[in-house]
Amino acid sequence: MEPATSSLLATEVVGSRWIKGEFCPGTRIQTSGSKHNPFSNPCDHLMWVAGHLVVHRGAVLKSLGAEWETSWSSLFTRGAKLAARDQYPAVDEIRSAWDEVSAKLVGSFTEATADLLAKPAPKGPPSFDGKISGLVAFLAFHETYHVGQVSYLRKWLGYGQSVG
Repeated sequence: MEPATSSLLATEVVGSRWIKGEFCPGTRIQTSGSKHNPFSNPCDHLMWVAGHLVVHRGAVLKSLGAEWETSWSSLFTRGAKLAARDQYPAVDEIRSAWDEVSAKLVGSFTEATADLLAKPAPKGPPSFDGKISGLVAFLAFHETYHVGQVSYLRKWLGYGQSVG
C-alpha cells in the first residue's frame, strides 16, 4: 500500500512545526503553584489542559495503529474530576510525553495509508466522516481549541503569550 500522501491530512500535518513538537504548551509552563489553580469549578487548570492535549495526541496515534500510553491518562480525559495536585505528573513529565507522542505522530502520519484512513472510525469518539480520517481531523480541531485555551490561561496567569 502506498502512503496516503495525497491526503490533506498527511501532507499538511507532517510538515507542520506543530506536529513535530516544536511548540509544546508545557514548555513555557512555570513551576509555581499557579499552574494548578483553577479559576473556579468547573474550569480546567493549565496543567490539566496540557496533559489533556498530550493524551489526545496519543488517541490520534492509537487511531493510526500505533501504541502509546501513560499511567496518568485517566486524569486528563473528558469529564475527569479535578484531582489533588500530587496526583498530576510533573511539568517535565508532561513535556517528555509531549516530545515522545509528537515524534511518534510524525512517523505515524508518514506511514498512514489511504486504506487505513478510509477505515470506519471506532464507535464513541466523533468523526467528521465516520472514518479514521474524520476522527483524526476532529482531534486536530479539538487540539486547536485547547491550544487557544492554553494561550488564554497563560496570559491570564501572567506568563505572556504562547507563541511569537
